[in-house]
Amino acid sequence: MRRAVFLDRDGTMIEDVGYLDAIARVAFYPWTIDAIKALNRAQLAVVVVTNQSGVARGYFSESLVEATHRHMSARLEAAHARVDAYYYCPHHPGGTVGAYARACDCRKPATGLIERAAAELGLDAARSFVVGDKWIDVRLARAVGARAILVRTGSGAAEEMRAPAGVAADAVVDNLAAAASWILRSPQSETRDPRCS
Repeated sequence: MRRAVFLDRDGTMIEDVGYLDAIARVAFYPWTIDAIKALNRAQLAVVVVTNQSGVARGYFSESLVEATHRHMSARLEAAHARVDAYYYCPHHPGGTVGAYARACDCRKPATGLIERAAAELGLDAARSFVVGDKWIDVRLARAVGARAILVRTGSGAAEEMRAPAGVAADAVVDNLAAAASWILRSPQSETRDPRCS
């Protein structure tokens, strides 16, 4: 089973513009593509896990979320980088769109997105990493046994100043580039050549 890096989307890979309701508003951080390329080269699966409650709130549709992810993948692939899969939660208990206005097991920090990714992609969550700009990403990592990295982009700098009791990241770093560097220096990120087994 492969190790993975589970990435939050808004505020971690791309600028957090609030509810991203148009593809034209997608803005990668300058370091995102190179960071993902480095993770790709290390043979780590790169999987996006993101809460998209704007669907439940009626701000945009699931089709827009999926089109946004196709756009992001096209930008990455043009630069020889790759996200292996995208998983998102469209639900929120306070939503206004009936089908999505509910509690669920996939809204971070619940573990449903990572459990689904692990089952579908053959990933070992407990030997993996979660990177995000909110404490819910750290809580998610703890819930699945992964290592947790909080980035200071997006909401991260403000989140760092109000750490909840009993929750700590394995690392707090400036951005995704620094997170990738930390992961690649970690013994847990080492990969074996299958030909040597």
